[in-house]
Amino acid sequence: MTAMSSHEARSAASSPVRLTTGLPETVLPEEPEEVLAGLAAAMDQPGERRRHAVSDVVRHAPRSLVAWSALGSLARDDVEAYACFRVGYHRGLDALRAAGWKGSGLVRWEHESNRGFLSCVDGLRSTAGAIGEHSEEERCAQFLRQLDPDWRPDWTGIPT
Repeated sequence: MTAMSSHEARSAASSPVRLTTGLPETVLPEEPEEVLAGLAAAMDQPGERRRHAVSDVVRHAPRSLVAWSALGSLARDDVEAYACFRVGYHRGLDALRAAGWKGSGLVRWEHESNRGFLSCVDGLRSTAGAIGEHSEEERCAQFLRQLDPDWRPDWTGIPT
């Protein structure tokens, strides 16, 4: 072991020390205001017009995780819902990676911008169970607990 020079010692002493505890946390960027406004207006539509209006929001903003989650919640059956939530899940993984997520770490519900993704994962969990994909249902539940240890299955990020 070699001794540090006085310059190295001064440099080390003046460098900031970054202590981290626990897992890193990722917060997704906020959804664009025009997408949220369009989605709110779509959700105000009555009956079947609501699903068509939300579908239009997805068509114009296919990267919107909250829009995919809303569309999945309005699906006509479990298979259609599963497909919507799966698209939102994969779009969400892409968004997380773009935000610096390295495949592990926290993505907490407390940050509103994370809720679209977490709702898609939860919707995928629920619909996987509904169509008999119980191993995927459990995998999604475990993933949600890893992303947010406080996760509860009664949370929803779907605007009303």
